[in-house]
Amino acid sequence: MRLSTGRHRRTRTLSIAAAVAVAAGAGGVYLGLTNDGAQAATSTVTVSTTAQLESAVKNAVAGTVIQVRGGTYYPAATLKSTASGTSSNRITLQAYGSEKVKIDGSKLPAGSWLAGIYGSYWTVQNLTFQKSPAQGFVVTSSKGGVFKNLVTADNGDSGFTLRGDNTVDNLVQNLDSHGNYDAAGHGQNADGIAIKFGSGSGNRITGARLYNNSDDGLDLWQFSTPVTIEHSWAFGNGKNRWSDAAFEGNGNGFKLGGGGVAVAHLVNNNAAWDNTLHGFTENSNTGAIALNRNTAYSNAQAGFYFATGKARLARNLAVSNKGGLSKLGSSTVSAANNWDSGVSTPAFRSTDATTAYGARKPDGSLPATTFLTTGSTTIGSTMN
Repeated sequence: MRLSTGRHRRTRTLSIAAAVAVAAGAGGVYLGLTNDGAQAATSTVTVSTTAQLESAVKNAVAGTVIQVRGGTYYPAATLKSTASGTSSNRITLQAYGSEKVKIDGSKLPAGSWLAGIYGSYWTVQNLTFQKSPAQGFVVTSSKGGVFKNLVTADNGDSGFTLRGDNTVDNLVQNLDSHGNYDAAGHGQNADGIAIKFGSGSGNRITGARLYNNSDDGLDLWQFSTPVTIEHSWAFGNGKNRWSDAAFEGNGNGFKLGGGGVAVAHLVNNNAAWDNTLHGFTENSNTGAIALNRNTAYSNAQAGFYFATGKARLARNLAVSNKGGLSKLGSSTVSAANNWDSGVSTPAFRSTDATTAYGARKPDGSLPATTFLTTGSTTIGSTMN
């Protein structure tokens, strides 16, 4: 019996040592081992070099908290993880305190994504993902993800992407996604946010600024389950800022479907301006999209284009769109919008967008602005 017990104790000691070694290799110290030493229930890794960052993301497990010190990091390969946390034991990737962190894809091989998460219950926050040869940040078949106070800028395809079946209950909050452009496609693919080729309930976008991208601000192409879009702005999309002689970018503010999928997305209290196509469009999505209290201003085509589906539009405001206030089909339900009979158009307090480009508030929420506000409690975006 004593021999058997001794063998058991030795095996456990080796497991603990191995676990600590893995933690140290990731560039930090894990806190709290399970009884067999194989898994840390709660762990913190603080990284300050690119190699440490790559290792920490690769080796993350449920409970890992990766804190990235301020600076710019240049991964040699896509930051990728297939690990999942749990609802009570998440995986977190974030900046250290209030330090500014940029993860830069300039040194990646052609066609590479900058970051790819293939797991659930991740929190990623307070980071910039920039200058990838392809997509900036891609989340595939995730449940319960929180992606907060991020910037995805100047990437070679869409800035932020949610995709895949079983994409459920993800929150994208306070994202700035701008300047994304796909040279190989002459600008026709790079959106601010792309939620495409997938399904799953409970996904929500709030507080986003999606601007100056080569294609659309937001694109929901072939995502077959309703997505909620609220308190977000899409502007300046679709302009050829890259001197591309064969430029093909679209330039819708909010492209709400397409690809033969009928789905009733929910679109509340958003604004689209200065886009080269429509402010808001169904893009041939025949589902009953609900749009409430949105504002479309000075877009090159229609403010609201819903010509083929069963969209339901209420209390929306369209002003100075070159293709008309709205273009609606016979199956569209329209009530209490400023193009409907008997509804007046309130005056804007300001049409100067300068403050809309300003710094976000300390908590990451949209900047305070009077741009496109009216003071109305019944119609148009509140711009907050």
